[in-house]
Amino acid sequence: MSGPENGNNGHGPDSGGLSRRDFLKRAAGASAIALSGAGLAAALLDRRGPPASDLAKATSGLGDYSLPELRGKPGRMAIVRGKVSADPRAAQPDRLAMLERALAALGGLGAYVKPGDRVLLKVNAAFATSPALGATTHPDLVAAVATLCLKAGAASVALTDNPIHSPESCFALTGIADAAAKSGARLILPSEALFTPVSVPDGRLIRDWPALTGAFKDVTKLIALSPVKDHHRAGASMCLKNFYGFLGGRRNVFHQDINGVIAELALLARPTLCILDGVTVMLTNGPTGGSLSDLKAMNVLAVTTDPVAADSFGMELLGRPLTEAPYIALAQTAGAGSADYKSLGPQFLDLGA
Repeated sequence: MSGPENGNNGHGPDSGGLSRRDFLKRAAGASAIALSGAGLAAALLDRRGPPASDLAKATSGLGDYSLPELRGKPGRMAIVRGKVSADPRAAQPDRLAMLERALAALGGLGAYVKPGDRVLLKVNAAFATSPALGATTHPDLVAAVATLCLKAGAASVALTDNPIHSPESCFALTGIADAAAKSGARLILPSEALFTPVSVPDGRLIRDWPALTGAFKDVTKLIALSPVKDHHRAGASMCLKNFYGFLGGRRNVFHQDINGVIAELALLARPTLCILDGVTVMLTNGPTGGSLSDLKAMNVLAVTTDPVAADSFGMELLGRPLTEAPYIALAQTAGAGSADYKSLGPQFLDLGA
């Protein structure tokens, strides 16, 4: 399923001219040293992935859904800012209007979703919480993207995630299930039958690991919809961390090398578009939050073809240096995109301007 790779644009930290294979070998060596003292190397090896009889059936990644004409070239990016009110009770800006404004600057959604496309939306539905708490993809954004894709002529739109809590409860309480139903999108709940072994080429962590391959049947375009959040292990949870929801199995073992596995997730699937929702940003107590005091209204929405650039911009919204989320530099070195989002020449737009 995998196609040609996006090249390393050579911007930002740690580009260094390493090939992806050299990067993974170097990262493996560094990780082994770090884990040996704590006795965690054995834990990482005891991954309990799919049965041995299934390993021969492992596929290579989940596919490259980026536009062929953009592979190996700098990505595209548009950032829309709405008015921020000092009154916390003020209504949030219209996510649909922000999305349309950003897409128009990038040539319109029709440049990315063609008639007959089968679109998969990767949402963050990890927790059974209210959308007001900012821990999951906002249902208004889900509805907006699904509606625009169908208007662009998509044959179908589906959405999925493999939540930490009960999938049914997560999709219901976050409002995502209702948004999908109202907009005409199909909700794919994770089930054992939808997971098969996959490997990241030259990877050391995602090897013969169960992934949500069943959700990708006949998919031609992949769009990631991610909130901007603090994360106590990874430093931040945005577009790349969102792809954690494609994994099954005992994925908590990857927490011992969270930056390494997120960098490999950047190679597991190549999205068509990434939509980073910074309308409300979770500054503290992530990734779950739980209090409105953890949040700050910033009223920003970014749309880009480069997931690494998306997360780089998200760190700016969080007010943190890239060094606090090392996976961003690792993903760039692996060839997944640019850690210098400004190198994309992003278009900055004001809602209504």
